Order: sequence, then structure tokens, then C-alpha cells
Amino acid sequence: MFLNNMATAAQQVLVLYLIVAVGFAADKLKVFKQTTAKLSNDLLFYIITPCVIVQSFMNMEFDVSTVKALGIAFLCMAGTLTMGILISIPFFNKSGDNKAIFKYAVNYGNMGYMALPLCQAMLGDEGVFYCSAGVVAFNIFSFTHGIWVMTKSKGNASFDFKKLLFNPGVISVLIGMPLFIFDINLPQAFQTAVGHVSNLNTPLAMLFFGTYIANTDLKKMFTLKENYLVAVLKLLVLPAIMLGIYKLFGISGTLLSACIISASVPSANNTVMFSAKYGKDTGVASQVVAFNSALSVVSIPFMVAVSNL
Repeated sequence: MFLNNMATAAQQVLVLYLIVAVGFAADKLKVFKQTTAKLSNDLLFYIITPCVIVQSFMNMEFDVSTVKALGIAFLCMAGTLTMGILISIPFFNKSGDNKAIFKYAVNYGNMGYMALPLCQAMLGDEGVFYCSAGVVAFNIFSFTHGIWVMTKSKGNASFDFKKLLFNPGVISVLIGMPLFIFDINLPQAFQTAVGHVSNLNTPLAMLFFGTYIANTDLKKMFTLKENYLVAVLKLLVLPAIMLGIYKLFGISGTLLSACIISASVPSANNTVMFSAKYGKDTGVASQVVAFNSALSVVSIPFMVAVSNL
């Protein structure tokens, strides 16, 4: 089981990095440069990612058992995100302007690009359902707390509630929730269009990531001490704590496995996307994502195996 899980995780990481390699090559060949990727970042931020969120609600069927399962899965992921925020507080405060990148990287895992595909491969449709609820929680936190982390001034904990509440992630949830609650079936043409746009999410994000990698010093990835600390906190400490909490509350079976996968995935590519959006160092963000993504090939199957003991 451990080796099978490792092979599945490794294959998913390989697929992602093949797309990253295309973006890397495109930048080096001057076909699609990092400057163009940054200019195109708003396309992901304001259009494509919201379509992913809305689609996740459109694909859920409403009934009492579904709502109950959705609520439990949502609370589990919300608890994971809250714990991630708490464990990152004491760290990275001496990392200057990059501390926002590292704190974001500890808390926000690669839900859309890794957790969903891994749940599909390891757990089937039921695992995908639970993980989808986690994606909703991720987007609510990411587009509120995540924006605050990336935008707050040094030593200033205040933030603009208007920007946090009226942003693409939250607005998308507000659009998608009624579709789910009232079981609204939109015209097939509309659903197909949203699906096509949503399918751009992973390839475009990975291509953009590749251009950022092409413009950073990869050697520094192994010398930046914060990368190792992020990896330990994100890949081991956070999922280990949550495993204990989940079992304490009687979470088991497929739900437990889906929650552990969601808690164990490496730092989200949103770390790079948000860094580009809010003027942070995309080179550092790319390094931290690339570093713990590679290590997750071992850490994810390890945590899943431990959760099944």
C-alpha cells in the first residue's frame, strides 16, 4: 500500500512538473516570458479560479446526507487551515518581506492541482467529494486570510474588510452556494462553458510557474533555510497534528484519508500566483513551492499510510 501510494503521488507530481517544464522552456526560448505570465495572472485570479469554485458547487447533488457529509468535510478542512495559521505564527518573523510568502506556503496546500487528483486516484469519487468541500474552505480562507497575509504592512495588523469580503474567491462561493442549495440546473451550454474555462486552471498555473522557475536561481532553493522549515511544518507537523485531532473526533474511513491527503499536500501554486499579484518575490515563492512539492512524493504516502494504521 505504501509503495502504491508513493507511485500514485509521484506520478501526479511528474505530470505537474512536465507542464512546468514546458513553461520553463517557453521562457528560455522567449516564446512565453515571465513578464507575460505576470500580466496574465489576473486571468487566473479573476476569471479562471472563480469558475473552478462555481463548478465545484454545480457538480454537487443536494440531499440531506450530502449536506451533512459536506459540512463535516468542510469543518475538517477549516480546522486544518486554522491550525496552519496558528503553527506558522511563531516562525519567519525575521524573514523580512518574504515572511508573508513562507507563512502562506505553510498554511495553503495544493488542493486543486494535487489533492483532488490524488483523492480521485486513491479513494475514488467519494474521496473527490470530500476533497471538493475542502477546496471550498481553502478558497474562502485563501481569499480572505491569505490576501491579508500578502498585503498587510509590516507591523500593521489592520486590513481592508471590503477587499477581503468582495474578492473573486468569496464572490464565487456566494454565486455557487445557491446553485447547490436550491439544486439549480443551469443550461448545459453555460455549464460546458464554465467547465472549459475551469479546465484551464491547472495547465495555465503550471505554465506560469515554469516561467517563474526559469527566472530564479534554483541553487538557492537548497540553501534557503526557510524552505526546509516550511517543508517540515507543511508536510509533517501540520498533517500529524490534524491526524491526532481527526481521530480524537472519530473521523475515519475515506473521510479521514481524504482529510489527511488534503492536509499533507505541498504548498499551493497560489503562493506564486498571489506573490505575483501582490508584488512579492516570485522567485522565492517558486523555490519554496518547488522544494516541498518534490519532497511530498515521499511525505504524502507516508502520512496516508500512518493514518490507516
